[in-house]
Amino acid sequence: MATAVLASVDGRISSPAEATISILDEGLVRGDGAFEVLKLYDDHPFRLVAHLDRLGRSAAAIELDFDRQALEAEIDALLARSGAPDGCLRVIVTRGGRRLLTIEEIAPFPPSAAIALVELSPSEILAGVKSLSYAANMQASRLAAARGADEAVYVRPDGVVLEAPTSSIFWVDAGGELRTPALTVGILDSITRDAVIAGMPVAEGSFDRADLLAAGEAFLASTNREIQPISIVDGVRLPSVGGAAAGAAAEVLAAAVDAERAAARA
Repeated sequence: MATAVLASVDGRISSPAEATISILDEGLVRGDGAFEVLKLYDDHPFRLVAHLDRLGRSAAAIELDFDRQALEAEIDALLARSGAPDGCLRVIVTRGGRRLLTIEEIAPFPPSAAIALVELSPSEILAGVKSLSYAANMQASRLAAARGADEAVYVRPDGVVLEAPTSSIFWVDAGGELRTPALTVGILDSITRDAVIAGMPVAEGSFDRADLLAAGEAFLASTNREIQPISIVDGVRLPSVGGAAAGAAAEVLAAAVDAERAAARA
């Protein structure tokens, strides 16, 4: 869970309690808008350009205009006001025309997670869109919790593994190959997923749930989780938790963060 500590609405910086928008904004009324969440390492927003590019793609897919130049200036101003936070930056654009930013503290994630497989028929009209319509994602997590798991992982009705509600999934198959679902199966183009794939050999494809259930090791990857090993899949305990693959992925991600921060300081 995250707790907001500072906010900006169209450039007006305030405490979260003082930040307001109209109750008639369709971002609230209909969940009509797009968002991004970026990890902050001291004062550095990791992969800011990539996140804003994806926000632009999401907005374009739902025919939502926003002023990127103004948004970038507001992000700079908010980060300058906040000092050097460790946490995350949430960026929201709404159908009502609002640009919302919050800096949030992140509660630590457990060292590993048990997951439950939840069937989902992906929406073609929102494929690849990080929209404010997140009720289905949150319900999937609640369904997983009701089955004693920490998080859900979606599988299509035909058994193809997709992703978790707020993260990507990787696993080592019976032959020792590190795998992750391909974008073509209907998952979000994750920034953290991209960083992992860029730094280590990963097979992308259409993989059946049986392949995941037979995994020797698995982990979730996301902005806020970073790399979180998986301990149990649908009640099946994995042979290795936090093994070589998860360790290597964590090192790859840390190296990407360090390299970007060094480049920003240069």
